[in-house]
Amino acid sequence: MSASRRPMFGEQQRFVLLLIAPAALLLLLFQVVPIVIGANASFRDWALYNPKKTWIGFDHYVAVISDPAFLYVVLPNTFLFMVLSVAGALVAGLALALLLNRPFRGQKLVQTILLVPLMVAPVVAAIMIRWIFNDQFGIVNVVLEAIGLDGQPWLVQRWSAFGIILLTDIWLWTPWFTLLLLAGLQSLPKEPFEAAAIDGTTTWRVFRFLTLPMLRPVIVVCVVIRAIDAFRTFDIVWTLTGGGPGRSTELFSLYAYVHAFLNLDLGRGSAAAIIGGLIILVIGVVLYRLVDRIAKA
Repeated sequence: MSASRRPMFGEQQRFVLLLIAPAALLLLLFQVVPIVIGANASFRDWALYNPKKTWIGFDHYVAVISDPAFLYVVLPNTFLFMVLSVAGALVAGLALALLLNRPFRGQKLVQTILLVPLMVAPVVAAIMIRWIFNDQFGIVNVVLEAIGLDGQPWLVQRWSAFGIILLTDIWLWTPWFTLLLLAGLQSLPKEPFEAAAIDGTTTWRVFRFLTLPMLRPVIVVCVVIRAIDAFRTFDIVWTLTGGGPGRSTELFSLYAYVHAFLNLDLGRGSAAAIIGGLIILVIGVVLYRLVDRIAKA
């Protein structure tokens, strides 16, 4: 062997590669391979009743993009849900974090109670909410009728059903925002707030010109992570309404699921999933650029 030939990786680099190899293998098997299989299926006429898997190019993508239900119901519902759920949980979480940032008796107990929604599985929470708003036996209608008002069929009307889905999601995610924002508040320097107290600055001006700007990087990171997650929400909607009444509360993830696993059209379901993945990718890039710009400001 020539003395000039040297190994491509040093001993330390080979050790690092050995450490990350199991994680890389799992990522390849459970992330990359399913995406490749799904992408392949999206270009084929792949259904359980048609095992030939005929290559049809972009036909499934054209069918999804030109589907009026996808354009005028699913996408508007998905973006509306993403914006309102993130905004609602952010406002509620920030308000609770500000309250918990001040010491008071029973603070630990309140913090523990606020964590309860994080311990409840979304499907279990959705089942509870579905029973609470049941038009025959739900406690909400019982209370309304007890005070002389008419009960409502909450889950069979579009906007009331959509509102209940939204409130359930906000309830589940508010503690997550509260914990992260509370950690951010407790890491802020004390000196600017002490100076503002000496100057007699009002609470609102302290929040507007000190707390909010200093907390802005934490808020933006929370919003980015939660917005991407909200786009793929499935379990709450499926359990509460199944996308109904009709298809009026259907979100993007339900659209792909229904085509792939209920209509057994794996090709069109895969195409819908790929389109959704591309939309999430674009949203993620835009939001991360926003984070970078704000962090450098």
